[in-house]
Amino acid sequence: MARFTLPRDLYHGKGALENLKTLTGKKAIVVVGGGSMKRNGFLDKAVNYLKEAGMEVQLFENVEPDPSVETVMKGADAMKAFQPDWIVAMGGGSPIDAAKAMWAFYEYPQTSFEDLITPFNFPTLRTKAKFCAIPSTSGTATEVTAFSVITDYSKGIKYPLADFNITPDVAIVDPTLAETMPKKLTAHTGMDAMTHAIEAYVSTLHCNYTDPLALHAIKMIHENLKKSYDGDMDSRAAMHDAQCLAGMAFSNALLGIVHSMAHKTGAAFTGDHIIHGCANAMYLPKVIKYNSKNAEAAERYAEIAKFIDLKGSTTEELVDALIAELRSMNDQLDIPQAIKFYGAGGVKADSSVIDEKEFMEKLPETAKNAIADACTGSNPRQPSQEEMEKLLKACYYDLEIDF
Repeated sequence: MARFTLPRDLYHGKGALENLKTLTGKKAIVVVGGGSMKRNGFLDKAVNYLKEAGMEVQLFENVEPDPSVETVMKGADAMKAFQPDWIVAMGGGSPIDAAKAMWAFYEYPQTSFEDLITPFNFPTLRTKAKFCAIPSTSGTATEVTAFSVITDYSKGIKYPLADFNITPDVAIVDPTLAETMPKKLTAHTGMDAMTHAIEAYVSTLHCNYTDPLALHAIKMIHENLKKSYDGDMDSRAAMHDAQCLAGMAFSNALLGIVHSMAHKTGAAFTGDHIIHGCANAMYLPKVIKYNSKNAEAAERYAEIAKFIDLKGSTTEELVDALIAELRSMNDQLDIPQAIKFYGAGGVKADSSVIDEKEFMEKLPETAKNAIADACTGSNPRQPSQEEMEKLLKACYYDLEIDF
C-alpha cells in the first residue's frame, strides 16, 4: 500500500496571491527571507490580503539561505509568543522550509531537532495552526512537498526532514513572484526541479500517480528553462508550474542519491557553500550513468529520453543521450560540470572555491553521510562506501563512471 499526499488547496496562475483573502483565522505569522518579497511589494500585498481576511498579522523576517537550526528555534519562539492559527511562508525554499520546521517546534515545544531527523517521525501537526506556502522561485516545490531541509552548521550537514505532516494545507503558485528571479537563480532552481522530476521517475517508490507528473514536468522544464533563463516571462510562468508538478511527484515517490550527495556536500567545506540546485545539476549526469547499471533504471532513463525526443536506437544510447542533453543544458545555463570548476556563488571558474585537499580529506566522512541521507533508500542502486567515494570524486574531477 502506498500514499499520495498533496495540499488541500492549490491556487495557481497570475494573481493567485489574492487568495490569501479566503483564509479564515484570527492570527497569521508571515515567514520571509532576506528582503526580495518586501522590495518587490509582494510582502505588503500578502499582509494586506490577510488583514482583509480579518487576521492580525506578525512578520518573522530575514530567514537566511540554507536556514539553520538556530533560526528555526527563534521562529518557533516567535510563534509561541504570538500564537498564530495560520503560518504563511513566502519566498524561496529557505523561508518555507524553515517555517515547516518552526511549525513542529511551535506545536510541540518539547521536541528536539534530533527527534525530527528520523524520516516520517514528526508528531501530528495542525493542533494549533495550518500552513500556507507561497513560492517565489521555481525549483524546490516545497509548497507541495513533505520535505524541509535544515542545516546544522555545527556539524556542517544539511538534514532533509521528511514527513507528510509538513505538507502545506494551502499552496499559492503565482508566477508573478518568480518574474523577479535573477538569471543565476533561474538556472539553479530550474535544474533543481529537473533533478526532482528525474529522480522521482526512477525512484524505487515511483507509481502510476507520480509517473505522469514527473514526465510532464521533465518535458516542460526541457522546453522552457533556457527561455526562462533568457528572460521570456511566458516560459518563466511555465517553469513555475513545472517545478510544482515535479514537487508533487517527488514528495510522494521520494528522491535518490543526487540529493543525498547535494545535501551532504552543500555545507561541508570551508571555501563556500555548494548551492543546492547547482550541486544537483553537476551530480545528476554522473548519477544517471551510475544508476543505469540497474536494468530497470536504465529503461526508465531511456523512456525519459524518448519522451523529450532525444535520439538513440538502444537503451544505452538513449541513456547517454539524456546525459549529454543535461550536460548541454548546464553549459547553456552557465553551470559548471564539476566541483573542480565551481566558482563563488555557483558560476563557472578556472579554479574551484572548494579546496581539493580539503575535499579529499573529508571524502570518507562525506560519503558516509551521503549514504546515510534520507534520500538514499529510494535510489535504484544502493552504493557501497567505496562506490560513493568514487561518485563524489567523479563529481569533483568530472570523471567517467564505469562501475
